[in-house]
Amino acid sequence: MEKIGLIAGNRKFPLLFCEAAKKKGCSVVAVAIRKDTSPRISKCADKVYWLKLSDFSRMFDIFESEGITKIVMAGQISPHRLFGKEIGKDEELKKMLALIRDHKADTIFGAIADKLEARGFQLISSTTYIEDLFPAKGVLTLREPTFSEWDDIYFGLDLAKEIAYLDIGQTVAVKNKAIVAVEALEGTDNLIRRAGRIVRDGFTLIKVSKPNQDLRFDIPVVGLKTVKGLIRAGARSLAIESGKTLFIDKKDSIELANRKGLAIVSV
Repeated sequence: MEKIGLIAGNRKFPLLFCEAAKKKGCSVVAVAIRKDTSPRISKCADKVYWLKLSDFSRMFDIFESEGITKIVMAGQISPHRLFGKEIGKDEELKKMLALIRDHKADTIFGAIADKLEARGFQLISSTTYIEDLFPAKGVLTLREPTFSEWDDIYFGLDLAKEIAYLDIGQTVAVKNKAIVAVEALEGTDNLIRRAGRIVRDGFTLIKVSKPNQDLRFDIPVVGLKTVKGLIRAGARSLAIESGKTLFIDKKDSIELANRKGLAIVSV
């Protein structure tokens, strides 16, 4: 039985990876991050080590002692924690952060990925075993976007690609061909709430991938929480990039969107 190491961040992505890997006959050893990783990881993974961010350097020794060679990074670390005091309590992590060119999330996780590979681990794509979560191109809900919503989608796609290229974010909110809000470090959920406060009568959300998306640790994800947030904020449509955005809890999300009149498309 192949043993896979998992660095588990927050939300449902790590849980889904565990379930999919085990269905493929793999054993999963997870390193879980306190205050971020869901406690449910203990029911999904075969073995779990709970670490604080300040225990960063222990991760390498854990995987080595478990005889693991292949590792997956799935799920995020809450962005505000990247600026917290605990980051500086691990000397190895502190040295690593001092050497990188900037402190964008991708740069930090890229440096961690490089460090793992320097220690002899193979970091594999976070989409391994879950490729079926990428929706095909097309309208996913009963309601199609209106003509004006399609205009906003194609207007927003180009601009979302630009901010993704600049590594600012991957999501924009649009209304009547005006940019309502742009995603940065705060993440998609906070962007949705902010857009809902600015535009009371509906907007369109567009999420894309980066030109050089590193699938080892970074993949656009939407799911039931995204759809619920859009409905609460009064959004009218959601567009995701086909073949490059994971759609978690797709069935439940689309059923809810159909009941509430939210249009979802994969473009």
